[in-house]
Amino acid sequence: MAQTEPSSIKAPDPLASNSQRLLTIGGILLVASGMLFGDIFAIFVLHPNNARIGEAMFAASQLIPAGDADGILAHFMAIGGYLENRGTKVDTHSHIIHMGYIALLLAMLQPWVALSDTTKRRTAWMFIIASILLPISIFSIHYIGLAYSPFEHIGWASISADACGAALAVAVFIQLWGLWKGARNNSDSPPTPKYLGDNNAAARVLLAGGLLLLVSGFLYGAAYAAWSQFGGGTSEVAILKAIVTQAAASNQDLLGAAFGDFGNYQMYRAINVAVHTHINEMGILLLLMSFVQSFVNYSNVVRNRWAKLAVLGGFGLPIGILLEINFGIVGSILADSFGFLMIVSLMAMLFGLLRHTGATDAQKGASA
Repeated sequence: MAQTEPSSIKAPDPLASNSQRLLTIGGILLVASGMLFGDIFAIFVLHPNNARIGEAMFAASQLIPAGDADGILAHFMAIGGYLENRGTKVDTHSHIIHMGYIALLLAMLQPWVALSDTTKRRTAWMFIIASILLPISIFSIHYIGLAYSPFEHIGWASISADACGAALAVAVFIQLWGLWKGARNNSDSPPTPKYLGDNNAAARVLLAGGLLLLVSGFLYGAAYAAWSQFGGGTSEVAILKAIVTQAAASNQDLLGAAFGDFGNYQMYRAINVAVHTHINEMGILLLLMSFVQSFVNYSNVVRNRWAKLAVLGGFGLPIGILLEINFGIVGSILADSFGFLMIVSLMAMLFGLLRHTGATDAQKGASA
């Protein structure tokens, strides 16, 4: 059977309803924004903060022989601030991307959500708005703190983040309720959406790449966990104990060596965790994007090209992060370059989706 061109696809079309358009387009924009934020965060926050934490720890260790408890406490309070700054940025980065993933998944499920178009549209808006406000609130936690808060330990930014999280939970619950209603009323269930059975080369490329990345991510995580548990390397507790011991003895040479071990330990752990996480996240993204390829209004050649570039970016990003261990800044540049390639591919696919929705609306207007 001949393939139907994206511009002439009939219902069920996952971009035929307002809720599906909103969730699909919003999800792609969220993922791309989260990846771009991650690149900026790594350059301007992550690496400088790591250096400041190491400097503060070394300064605190110099005060141990003198027993300057107040000075040591001041340095560790500064470390706490650096960790909070880094933690809120990591959470912002991950929440933007993960909300995008959920939006794309909800978009694919819309044909089975047995709710009115108005309810689905309002729920989609609720989800997208909360998905935007949640990471903004998390980002603000470090800067707003407890200022003018009516609570002792929770600031306004945290309250806003919790409220957005509750709104997201409500939106997802409404979608699940619609799915449950659709499952109960099988007679009114829509036919299988085209994106689950369409013979599309670009979709196959993304599907194969996503599955391969996910399998690789699972294997990498298992291997790293086994190495951490049974590899015989020095534990973090042992390194910190050596730092305190050498600082108390004022042995600067051994203290410097202990701090070197601590820095290497933190680097290896951070990079391996980041590699494992990004392999899995890129795999999930490629899988989700494979479902919308039938509605990316390009020629097969152009669509396949962008799919292959997305797969290349998905594999290259974690490889670049891993290369940071041996090649430092060169690995960082490679990781950022492949991440940017993924962002460009997503934006190209989004433009193709917008072309499809425009062609669909034009056909509806012509037939009206």
